[in-house]
Amino acid sequence: MITVVGTGTGVPVGEDVLAGAGLVVGGRRHLDAVRLPESAERVVLGPLAPALDAVEKQVGAGGHVVVLASGDPGFFGIVRVLAERFGPERLDVRPGVSSVAAAFARIGLPWDDAVVVSAHGRELRTAVNVCRAQPKTAVLTGPGAGPAELGAALRDVPRVLVVASGLGSRAERVERVTPAEAAARDWGTAVNVVLCLDQARALGSVRTVAGPGERPAGWALDEAEFAHRDSMITKFEVRALALARLGPRPGDLVWDVGAGSGSVAVECARLGAAVTAVEKTADGVERVRANAAAHGVDVGVVHGAAPDALTDLAETPDAVFVGGGGRGLPAIVAACARRARRTVVVAMAALDRVPAAREALTSAGLRCDGVLLQSSRLAPLPGDVTRLAATNPVFLLWGVRPPAAVEEGVAQ
Repeated sequence: MITVVGTGTGVPVGEDVLAGAGLVVGGRRHLDAVRLPESAERVVLGPLAPALDAVEKQVGAGGHVVVLASGDPGFFGIVRVLAERFGPERLDVRPGVSSVAAAFARIGLPWDDAVVVSAHGRELRTAVNVCRAQPKTAVLTGPGAGPAELGAALRDVPRVLVVASGLGSRAERVERVTPAEAAARDWGTAVNVVLCLDQARALGSVRTVAGPGERPAGWALDEAEFAHRDSMITKFEVRALALARLGPRPGDLVWDVGAGSGSVAVECARLGAAVTAVEKTADGVERVRANAAAHGVDVGVVHGAAPDALTDLAETPDAVFVGGGGRGLPAIVAACARRARRTVVVAMAALDRVPAAREALTSAGLRCDGVLLQSSRLAPLPGDVTRLAATNPVFLLWGVRPPAAVEEGVAQ
């Protein structure tokens, strides 16, 4: 039997749990905090493979193993690895209080509406994009993905970071800092979790289902749901297919270039992605911000004309939507195609611009496809009669980076 004990947040490990153990595995601080049986072998967790081999040897000999872990070991913890290697039926899991629960408790906030993301041994950009898109996020940190790195990436985002270190120990410390303040400090190795909060929405609302906000019941909203100028908005039929090809999801970063009303940007944000909208007109910038606020989502807005405005965007987008563009469309599409990790979607009304846009996508190594969208909407006539009203045809092209190129990090 393998007993997995969650500790490290103030609850001591009882000696009865350790009694009879032939092997005790855990981090150095966990092992130093308990009194081990004299006959027990001790393995300090570092690389997992040697520790798992030692566990297998002990279990194979009929011995009892105790694994000490932080907080709740079934929550982004070692239970997954042990269950995969030895089977869940061999595990006796005794969870402690997770570092996420403890951190929120320290600042007096509920966390049923929080999004939890792990940056331990994973790409930091996913955690950053979740923090940008969500008002309440808990980030489990790791080497190279701590408060300083998170703060540097969120420097221009209106968030407060709560850095919780040494939870449950005498050295426990919980500090509120701005992203810029977090970026300027060396936080050491005792950080358990970083909470990223939009203070105006930190309390949240009463929930029925835990986690991020409810996913929208539908998308491709009617144009009337957005403020726009002279019908200069991506029509919902076009938006529906564009969203399907963009595939926005939590952890993604999407650019909406030539945003106009920001309808695509807002819809991507409603589906959980972090979004940056690029718009060249001042009134358009304000319109995008107003539409984002009306739909309760966060959209970063850059005032500038593409492709020049794109050079100031340091992050690499997962997907890009390009609308409008005029004569400069090929250069804009080329700039976006060089940067996108996964997909670029381009909407055009002019037939003459399709070949150049397609060439820009394929030249960047993307596989290109597209359609001409033509639709007719039901429209009432006097006398309780209905006619079909044709909308303007729109070409939609999309370029998809081959999966192998994405995995190898080809997108620059």
